Amino acid sequence: MTARVQIVAAIAMWLLASVFPAEAYTTRDMLGRDVTLASPPRRIVSLVPSVTEILYALSAESALVGVTDFCDFPPEARSRPKVGGMVSPSLEAIVALRPDLVIATNEGTREDTFTQLSRVGVPVYLVAAHHVADATSLMRRLGELTSRENNAGPLVARLEQRIDAVRKAVQPYGRPRVLYVLWPEPLIVPGREAIVTELIQLAGGQSLTAEDADAWPRYSLEAAVAKSPEVILLANHGAGTGAVSLEKWQRLASLPAVKAGRLISVNGDLLHRYGPRFVDGLEHLARAIHPEAFR
Repeated sequence: MTARVQIVAAIAMWLLASVFPAEAYTTRDMLGRDVTLASPPRRIVSLVPSVTEILYALSAESALVGVTDFCDFPPEARSRPKVGGMVSPSLEAIVALRPDLVIATNEGTREDTFTQLSRVGVPVYLVAAHHVADATSLMRRLGELTSRENNAGPLVARLEQRIDAVRKAVQPYGRPRVLYVLWPEPLIVPGREAIVTELIQLAGGQSLTAEDADAWPRYSLEAAVAKSPEVILLANHGAGTGAVSLEKWQRLASLPAVKAGRLISVNGDLLHRYGPRFVDGLEHLARAIHPEAFR
């Protein structure tokens, strides 16, 4: 153990000793890891923007003592103490907030971060959501962790009602071939394990890259064009990133999507995160893929 980690460990043990009562209980995170907690967490650091959104939706934000630089929704989350980026947040900043739980993901944060947190005695609960059922399960899990079960149930029920309404609205129509572009250069698209792939299906489309085993594989432009997409969805990535450039795609005039004027910009924050707003993203997708169903 390095001197830096030893110092942080000593601080953590001293701080956490005043927070944890003697009795503890064990829960299981979304990766199947056992996580031992002294009591329902009262001081949570979220390293996942989706988790931050869910905690606010559950009215559990009073337990949220720290967030990443990317936790920007709801707007109130921006005023919470920051611990740095998702990939490599500051260990010292996290420990200084005296959390009794850190919620992280192994798909956005370096393993070394939550390994060191566990080493200094800070429990880490790992989350992942590749499908809609994972997202709603996470909402229920966070409801249980924060003693907000009574809020989680109705929240999930409302979201499931909206999902069902979209499914019914697009059911009478065909399934156009959809190319979803997460990132233009290099070209990154959703594969089998990306939640947006399921959202495209629920919205009445057929994702052309759904069979790829990776969650977000790289694709060649030639391979994408060869699939003759009928709808092309270009993801925007929040404020400050600029408008999506359509020019490269508009040059591909022979593509069915371009001929039909089905080159559409979508809000990536609604579709890549798995907080409650993913249903907003689903509704936007359905209107983009099947505008005739919502006239």
